[in-house]
Amino acid sequence: MERLILLFGMLAVILPASSRAQDEAQLVGHLKGLYEDWRDSMIRQDTATWRRLTSTRRQISVRNRIWSEKRRFPDAVFLAELKPPALDSLQAMSVRVNGNTAKATYFGKADFGVGGEPTDNLYLISYVKEASGWKYDGAEFVTLAALPEVREQLRSGDKSFLEGDDFFPDGVVKPAPLAIPGPAQYIAKAYVFCPGREVRLLVNKISSHLFQNTKRADVVVGGAKDGLNEVQFAIKDIPGGDPEAPIAVRIYLLSETGNKPLKALEYQIEDGGKPKESGTLNFVLTPEMAVKLVGR
Repeated sequence: MERLILLFGMLAVILPASSRAQDEAQLVGHLKGLYEDWRDSMIRQDTATWRRLTSTRRQISVRNRIWSEKRRFPDAVFLAELKPPALDSLQAMSVRVNGNTAKATYFGKADFGVGGEPTDNLYLISYVKEASGWKYDGAEFVTLAALPEVREQLRSGDKSFLEGDDFFPDGVVKPAPLAIPGPAQYIAKAYVFCPGREVRLLVNKISSHLFQNTKRADVVVGGAKDGLNEVQFAIKDIPGGDPEAPIAVRIYLLSETGNKPLKALEYQIEDGGKPKESGTLNFVLTPEMAVKLVGR
């Protein structure tokens, strides 16, 4: 699908007619106002407005995570340490629309309310269009600390860096994830160390994870459960990576009673070993483990 690029300020506007340009300018303003209203709902802890302005996919994803960590929903939605930055102090670089998806890119000192002196970086806001209209679908903070030359280019008005694929919406409205029915029995995290590899996990046929050349721990959606738990995995090399590098896949269970996390599962390949391309791993959460985790 041809990308339609709507641009602010000094950027060129590529449109077939003045009426179309007016419609697109209205959309640009509408999306900015939508974000500002969404941000206001977060600050005021206005659940009804947050639900009205947030995409279905994101609402379910946020609720799943909160329940997977055994926190209260929707209360925990508004307890994040980082606060959404205001747009007034940022420079609007572009709004790009592709079908029912859109991305807005801002540059400047995004203030997340954690103190210190913010520096110039990029802030990307994603939107999707649902039956009831455009919705906020998430935001990304792109630090330019390791790219000082890009930071200077953007300050000087050179926006060529923003022509990369990451700054364009793909036109695909992602389906909403499976909604878990309530708080998890036990809090679990999937930890993966995979230099030069891609590792995909599916925990209990609910929680899907993608790890690429990283060391990271993700919250398991739906958590762990009493008895048998299943972890499906798929591993493949990344071009240019080391096919003999070590790999570690672990599931940790987090205690609510002050005990140390329990390592419930481990699949590890040492230097020079060859992992299976795919397979299924299992662990059993016993009553003895439950006592350590939740005190019963």
